[in-house]
Amino acid sequence: MTEPRSILITAGELAEELDSPNPPVVLDVRWALGDPDGHRHYIAGHVPGAAFVDLDAELAAEPSALEGRHPIPDPGDLQDAARRWGVRNGSAVVVYDDAGNLAAARAWWLLRWGGVADVRLLDGGLKAWREEGRRLESGPAPEVPAGDVVIEPGHLPTLTADEAAAFPGDGVLLDARAAERYRGEAEPIDPRAGHIPAALSAPTGDNLAADGRFRSPAELADRFRALGAEPGRPVAVYCGSGVTAAHEVAALALAGVDAALYPGSWSQWSADPSRPVATGSDHP
Repeated sequence: MTEPRSILITAGELAEELDSPNPPVVLDVRWALGDPDGHRHYIAGHVPGAAFVDLDAELAAEPSALEGRHPIPDPGDLQDAARRWGVRNGSAVVVYDDAGNLAAARAWWLLRWGGVADVRLLDGGLKAWREEGRRLESGPAPEVPAGDVVIEPGHLPTLTADEAAAFPGDGVLLDARAAERYRGEAEPIDPRAGHIPAALSAPTGDNLAADGRFRSPAELADRFRALGAEPGRPVAVYCGSGVTAAHEVAALALAGVDAALYPGSWSQWSADPSRPVATGSDHP
């Protein structure tokens, strides 16, 4: 797993690297449930040179009840997309969004899963870039030479639904959705309300400080330790469709904990009537 220092980059550090002879590839991954206008937001203003990434079209395969709302894309399709963005073998990549990296972490995770070694999240996202008075660029994506990156899947661990069902027997399974969805009090999008039995509630938003940056590694370690997620213990994460769970995998890595991702997440689990559903709190 990534060392903590290689997961995040500050706005100031990114500005310096963009002015260097070998700048990173920068990806704008603005996406949120209920907001289809990520590309319009990108056109209005983005980090100079950044390419826009369409999460639904480029960071996921077609949704289905069998695989969930955001299945892992075919490696060849992900490779084609990464090459369009200009990613080359050996490229450094920086990803961001405008919501604490809750969407951008999907690109971070997928590229790492595909074997791209140097992928970092812009800590605080576009908000941090703006707050430092950094220049924004508007208009369509710049034309860049096609990359030659090779995507080789499997560099980060994943779980199937059966493995997620069995996981709490030996490790800690974290549910990264909002607490009310975990408890089954609300379910705005998926077929059934509740959570995977024996999973523990660990909302993704709690990974962030009030300014939208990640909490410190020590704070994150304390947070996850209270849930039993510690170095050396098996840990896995799911969310609604495998997007914000990637953020939790990054936060766990900052805390020094390796974690697997269940990509199908609740959207896959809840669509299968044979899968049991728990409600309320399973915290000890």
